[in-house]
Amino acid sequence: QVQLVESGGGLVQAGGSLRLSCAASGSIVRLNAMGWHRQAPGKQRELVARITSGGSTNYADSVKDRFTISRDNAKNTVYLQMNSLKPDDTAVYYCNLNALVRSTSDYWGQGTQVTVSS
Repeated sequence: QVQLVESGGGLVQAGGSLRLSCAASGSIVRLNAMGWHRQAPGKQRELVARITSGGSTNYADSVKDRFTISRDNAKNTVYLQMNSLKPDDTAVYYCNLNALVRSTSDYWGQGTQVTVSS
């Protein structure tokens, strides 16, 4: 199957930056779209950013112009550069990707905590 390993979360002051990484491994035939979601306490999980295999991106309105998603296909890795962080960005961030193994399926990382202090 597919294993996702996330890293880069932590505690940062408002206005600071963090970079999240998510590396995929396993019997991957093809990686399709990759993305990041987040879930704050008491709230539903929401899409933060997504990048297709061709490099097209889309972002939640709340993070546009502050976050940048990118991918390294050679490393099966997706990144999320987060700048100008706000306390409202505090959440558990989950990597998500769609991949072809034996069939096409969605896979999720274990989540990494991002805490932004005011």
